[in-house]
Amino acid sequence: MVLVTGATGLLGSHLVLHLLENNESVRAIYRNPTAIDKTKSLFTLYDKEYLFDKIEWVQADITEIPSLEIAFQNIDSVYHCAALVSFDPNDEKLLRKTNIEGTANVVNFCLDYHIKKLCHVSSIAALGNLKEHENIFTEETEWNPEKFHSDYAISKYGAEMEIWRGQQEGLQVVIINPGVILGPGFWKNGSGLIFTKVKNGLSFYTKGATGFIVVNDVVKIMTQLMKSEIVGERFIAVTKTISFENVLNAIANALKVRPPSIYVKPWVTEILWRIDWIVSTILWRKIKLSKSIARSLHIFDSISNEKVKTALNYKFQDIEEYCIEIGTYWKK
Repeated sequence: MVLVTGATGLLGSHLVLHLLENNESVRAIYRNPTAIDKTKSLFTLYDKEYLFDKIEWVQADITEIPSLEIAFQNIDSVYHCAALVSFDPNDEKLLRKTNIEGTANVVNFCLDYHIKKLCHVSSIAALGNLKEHENIFTEETEWNPEKFHSDYAISKYGAEMEIWRGQQEGLQVVIINPGVILGPGFWKNGSGLIFTKVKNGLSFYTKGATGFIVVNDVVKIMTQLMKSEIVGERFIAVTKTISFENVLNAIANALKVRPPSIYVKPWVTEILWRIDWIVSTILWRKIKLSKSIARSLHIFDSISNEKVKTALNYKFQDIEEYCIEIGTYWKK
């Protein structure tokens, strides 16, 4: 039986669906009962409701060790998708607890229960820092602790350290570092919020760029890596490096709305994140535009996907074409 953490998120839900379509027995972890409805809605979106009842749900929290006891019983392999994604500096402690301590707990249980293989979902945020003579991020890009990193990036890098510790203690592991994952069904958070904002008339864009990938490609790469003999490796999972402007235009085209037309320069976002910090401090609300996000909007990160293409002979789905496909699910 396969165990999936984070099964109520965009990636976890798609992973569970894919595993069930391929006749795998799946046990999925959830924290809040209402969160299961998100996964069920996704199955309905794909007209796969008949598969939903095959999921064996277990209420557990990766940061609460006692709750994981039942979840790991009779499990052969584990997909660790659960993580907190936040760029609010006020969430530093929660990020470390969830992403680092939570991953450490998963690794320890995998070791204790003699799990055959663990696939950990990391992020391109954990890749490291380019040196002066480098111009493209790869799996070998070194992490420089003296450089600025968001709390989220630090927590994902720390989580990877726990995975490598597990490997040293005898656990077979593989790590995947996805870029921004695009997929339907989760319109109120994560990348799904981009579709909602564009549909509602987003006017602004920046000219930064990063790696994007289709959710189904992430799922297929994960499952292929788990079925392979590859262990002790990490793989970047991005279709290509694409500008935020082009992604927003593709989404606008798919949703049949006007694309963002006002270019926001770097000095503007520098002012905006400071204003947002002041307002959030006064009103005691979560930060909407952090310093790390504001600056990343103008950075062109060129990211290589050569390693995974070579290892799996993998061909990625086109981002622009997939945005049109997501548009059809938006209508549903």
